[in-house]
Amino acid sequence: MTELLTAAQMRAIEQAAIESGEVTGLELMERAGRGVVEAIFEEWPEWDRRGASPSRSPRYLGPDEGDPLRAVVLCGPGNNGGDGFVVARLLREQGWEVEVFLYGDPEKLPPDARVNYERWLDEGDVNVFAVDASPSGAEYLLLPKDTDLIVDGAFGTGLTRPFTGVFSLLANTETRALLRDRDVKVVAVDTPSGLCADSGRVLGNVIVADLTVTFHSKKVGHVLGDGPTSCGKVQTKSIGLETAKSSQIVQMAAVDRARLQKKTKGHKYSHGHALILSGGGGKTGAARLAARGALRIGAGLVTLGVPPAAVLEVASQITALMLQRVEGKDGLVEVLSDPRLNALCLGPGLGVERARELVPVALAARRATVLDADALSAFADDRDALFAQLHENCVLTPHGGEFARLFPDIADNLKAAPTQGPAYSKVDATRAAAKRAGCVVLFKGSDTVIAAPDGRCSVNSASYERAAPWLATAGSGDVLAGFITGLLARGYPPLQAAETAAWLHVECALQFGPGLIAEDLPEQLPDVFRKMNI
Repeated sequence: MTELLTAAQMRAIEQAAIESGEVTGLELMERAGRGVVEAIFEEWPEWDRRGASPSRSPRYLGPDEGDPLRAVVLCGPGNNGGDGFVVARLLREQGWEVEVFLYGDPEKLPPDARVNYERWLDEGDVNVFAVDASPSGAEYLLLPKDTDLIVDGAFGTGLTRPFTGVFSLLANTETRALLRDRDVKVVAVDTPSGLCADSGRVLGNVIVADLTVTFHSKKVGHVLGDGPTSCGKVQTKSIGLETAKSSQIVQMAAVDRARLQKKTKGHKYSHGHALILSGGGGKTGAARLAARGALRIGAGLVTLGVPPAAVLEVASQITALMLQRVEGKDGLVEVLSDPRLNALCLGPGLGVERARELVPVALAARRATVLDADALSAFADDRDALFAQLHENCVLTPHGGEFARLFPDIADNLKAAPTQGPAYSKVDATRAAAKRAGCVVLFKGSDTVIAAPDGRCSVNSASYERAAPWLATAGSGDVLAGFITGLLARGYPPLQAAETAAWLHVECALQFGPGLIAEDLPEQLPDVFRKMNI
């Protein structure tokens, strides 16, 4: 898996490297600045004039013959500003015209940033335009003539308060439109100014970037909330640091390909038997979607537990799936006397009354259990009763509304407008929910967060190159619940089952593309598996 760091975790990694003597802060700053320039030229190769002429030669020409390339670099009062000074110097060495704006007093810059400020001045025939919180001179900053590039090195991951002041004027709608009209590219150093690196939430305003260049590892805020819409494209550049080891570091959800392969020996029961409980007549579609997902993902057998009134409806719709009449709690107790049923799914189309009756029976059986949809909403007025029955082999899969009904105080924290950084994040909320519930919680969305009670956590991001907006369709979540149930039947631990299912869910959507409906999702798994050489 790929780690996602908070700002504090990144600072700790950098500080440990500096204290060990492996590297100096000044060297890290130089590497970061070089990484930004490399990323700029990789994204817009027509700007790369390296090798076209010796360093410090006369101006290189822009894409239009005779036009020099021009950059404006915004430097903040911290080390992110120091990175900005390195970028400015390196671009100038490539023949660019560069204007630098510094927010604050250069005398108060951190030591390494101050060194790079002075190196910039040593270039000769350069200026640093100092600005403060007032809008004085904003028009000159916001309307730079013939500018090709704006480098946002203002605040990065260090922002702890709402982003205001003259630089924030670049975040307003009118200025964004003007930059688009003039085809001015914006590159953020580490994190767009105004975006909380820990939560992906906007503190006041945010300078929306076309490209964000981060270092060592992506930050949590790049993939949560407003991160994907604020960062543009994210490139990660190495600055020579060691990877951290901690179970509390958030990971990007991924799959263990070897584990997904079925055993070469065994029979259908070797791969588990899942039971998906259905609602009544006219309400069975969601459970059938979940069951199809469980079967496609590899469960050896999948049975639909159906009330008497819906038996004929379901029987006419299924072939590979099995059917079992389950009238009420006594009926479920009888069905669960078969120990081979090792994974249960309750919620999709179940109905709240049937859920209130059956969920306690299912949980008392202590089998691996997925609770989704109605199985969650049914206990919105009696949450403590549900939490008292949950066990470590459960997975809860709420969307935003269901999460708010089950964990209203946690949801309120998440909805509150952030006034300082680091802001409360979806990771914080999901971890708190998992700890309270005592089981894995998968909090759905384009930034799905999956957490275990012990704090282990991952994010399955359907953004950037994995953006799949067509997943927002009726029944998609039911299929996800089935995927998780099928993997639980196969013996996956709850956290790994949820992570793997969420990742495959997005891959299936990408495989099909626009026009997707929920029925299409399970049918993409064979092609997805083939691409994975499974």
